[in-house]
Amino acid sequence: MRTTRRGFVGGVSAAALLSGGAAYAQKGKYDVGANDTEIKIGNCIPYSGPASSYGAIGKAIDAYWKAVNDQGGVNGRKVRFISLDDGYSPPKTVELVRQLVEQEKVLALFNTLGTPTNTAIHKYMNQKKVPHLFLATGASKWGKPKEFPWTMGWQPDYHTEAVIYGKHIVATIKEPKIGVLMQNDDYGKDYYEGFREGLGKDVGRIVRAVTFEVTDPTVDSQIIQLKDSGADVFFNITSPKAAAQAIRKAADIGWKPVQYLNNVSVSVASVMKPAGFEASQGIITAAYMKDPTDKQWDDAPDMKTWRDWMAKYLPGANLADNNNVYGYAVSSTLHKVLEQCGNDLTRDNVIKQAGNLKKVAIPLLLPGITVNTSPTDFYPIQSVRLQRFKGETWELFGDVMSNESA
Repeated sequence: MRTTRRGFVGGVSAAALLSGGAAYAQKGKYDVGANDTEIKIGNCIPYSGPASSYGAIGKAIDAYWKAVNDQGGVNGRKVRFISLDDGYSPPKTVELVRQLVEQEKVLALFNTLGTPTNTAIHKYMNQKKVPHLFLATGASKWGKPKEFPWTMGWQPDYHTEAVIYGKHIVATIKEPKIGVLMQNDDYGKDYYEGFREGLGKDVGRIVRAVTFEVTDPTVDSQIIQLKDSGADVFFNITSPKAAAQAIRKAADIGWKPVQYLNNVSVSVASVMKPAGFEASQGIITAAYMKDPTDKQWDDAPDMKTWRDWMAKYLPGANLADNNNVYGYAVSSTLHKVLEQCGNDLTRDNVIKQAGNLKKVAIPLLLPGITVNTSPTDFYPIQSVRLQRFKGETWELFGDVMSNESA
């Protein structure tokens, strides 16, 4: 709806609207950020800076809502997606999120990326009582509705994922000597703590753990340190740029450990190919989404739909970049929430519906993995399968499992 200079909205005086007069009958119940024709959603993501490869997610989300709007929107309302570049800088995230909440007055914040960046706005979003939904980070702290009832993650949490790696190493490798490279922030520490838990009584098998800053130009010196430690197993806790560098450097110096790579850096396009396919052979990671380079999904209906959507709405994007799969799948989850809201587009109802997803089959998730939430369970996806890099793609192995079943 558009406000004119004379204070009229859609031909009806603002005074009449504010007084709740019968001059205008809305078809729904709204908070700021929504009305009869529009739903306004905010987002921050690094289109520039050290984590800029994740900018593909923001572009995919924007394309998703354009497609939805072309088909009539959600319950007759168009979605306006406002995505801003925070460069993966927490101070910038704070500034831009205040802009989105206080000036743009979005109904909800959606899929803002990064553990340190979301940590910087965590308390603010809950104090403002604005839905802080389906964050693009697997930190375990996003699933605590008692303390932070307005914040919810989406992907499997880092702690659980790392527990699974630790248990797999203990079960499959005799007397491992483990080296760890981790980003020096909450994201890296969350993975590392879960990994230590998964190793259990074998935690002493970690012979060296080294850190790096996300702004460091390379991780070459850290990889040399890990090789020199005698480690024959390598857990790589890095975002895409550093992940590719670490894999490449290990190959260049002739270090050939059994490699485990965190799920946030499994893109064939932005990690495995830049690192070199030969250097990437045998790397193990967790998966919960279908990889577009895995030919077993070529005839899957959801993959065919995704490829058609890519061709129409992201024609220049890389089909091998699973960030485009991620953006589509997470947007499908918010789409479901908004559909469930019906004509009650208040912030209270948005978070209520986000916490009421029961075995929802989201496009492009692996078979057997669904989205499930409740008022006391803010971890939407809790299952993964392991996969190993072979040739130029990932190859799944084993069963669907969670922390408890690992």
